[in-house]
Amino acid sequence: MNSGDERSAAERQESSRRAALPQLRHPILLAAFSGWNDGAEAATSAVEHLALSWDATAVWEIDPDEFYDYQATRPTIRQKEGVTRRIEWPVTSVSTCVLSGHDRDVILVLGPEPNYRWRTFCSQLVDFAEAANVEMTVMLGALLADTPHTRPVPVSGTADTAEAAKRLGLELSRYEGPTGITGVLSDAFVQAGIPSVSLWAAVPHYVAHTANPKATLALLTNLGTVTELPIPLGDLAQRADEWEEVISEMTMDDEDMAAYVHELEHASDEDLNDVMLRIDGEELAAEFENYLRKRGDSPD
Repeated sequence: MNSGDERSAAERQESSRRAALPQLRHPILLAAFSGWNDGAEAATSAVEHLALSWDATAVWEIDPDEFYDYQATRPTIRQKEGVTRRIEWPVTSVSTCVLSGHDRDVILVLGPEPNYRWRTFCSQLVDFAEAANVEMTVMLGALLADTPHTRPVPVSGTADTAEAAKRLGLELSRYEGPTGITGVLSDAFVQAGIPSVSLWAAVPHYVAHTANPKATLALLTNLGTVTELPIPLGDLAQRADEWEEVISEMTMDDEDMAAYVHELEHASDEDLNDVMLRIDGEELAAEFENYLRKRGDSPD
C-alpha cells in the first residue's frame, strides 16, 4: 500500500476544500467523469443538466494536485475582454441538490477522470458519502459502439448484487476487462456497504467527438426509472431531435457513410427482432398483472 493510501481521514481532508455539509434526506449520489468513461460527453452532460435544473450548491472540491497530470489534463484560462480572469483547474466537484416535493435529495459528483492515485481518490469520496449518509450511488457512463444515430439509444444498467438487480430491473454485473474510474469508484462504494448501480449509454462511434443530447436524454430517462427521482428533462427531447436531424444530413452527403449507417440500422433492427421473438407472452402477461396488482389496479 502506498503512503497516500495510509493517510488518516484528517490528513486527507487537509488536501481538499469542503463547505459545511447540509442535512440531506435519504440522499442518492450520482457521478460522472469526463474522459474514457464519457463517450460523446453524454454522461457528464447529464450531470451538468441536473446541476443546472436543480440549482445545485457546491459543497466540496477535491484538491487536484495529487490526482491529475496537468500535461495530460491541462488547466484552462478564462478571459473577459482580453484580460485574464482566472485559471480553472481540473477539479472534481461535489454539489448537493435539495428536491422540493420529494423525499430524497441528491449529491452530484462531476470531474475529469483522475490520472493518479485512484484508490485514494475513491477513498475520499467514500468518506464523504458515509458522512452524508448516502443510501445509494449511481455511476453514469457512455461508451462508443456500433449503433446508429437514428435508432433509440441502447442503455445498459448493472447492479452488484442479484437482489438489487432484480429490484431495480437491471442486470447483475458480469463484466470482466479494463475499467475506468466509474468502475473503481462503484466497487469502492460497494465494499463500504453503499449500494451502487451503473447506467451506460451506447453512442455511435462515428459521431463521438460532438456532444450527443440524444444519449444524455436516454441516460436521464433511465435514471428516473431506476431511482424514481423526478428528473427534469427540459428541452432535451427537442435538442435530441435537432441533433439527429443534423447528423442525418451530414451522413446523407457521403455515400459510403450513408451505406454504413444503413448497415447499422439493419443490424440494430435484427437484434430487436431477436429479442421480441424470445419474449414469452404468458410470462410478459403475468409480469404485467403483477405490476397492476402492486399499483392496486386490475387488468380487467
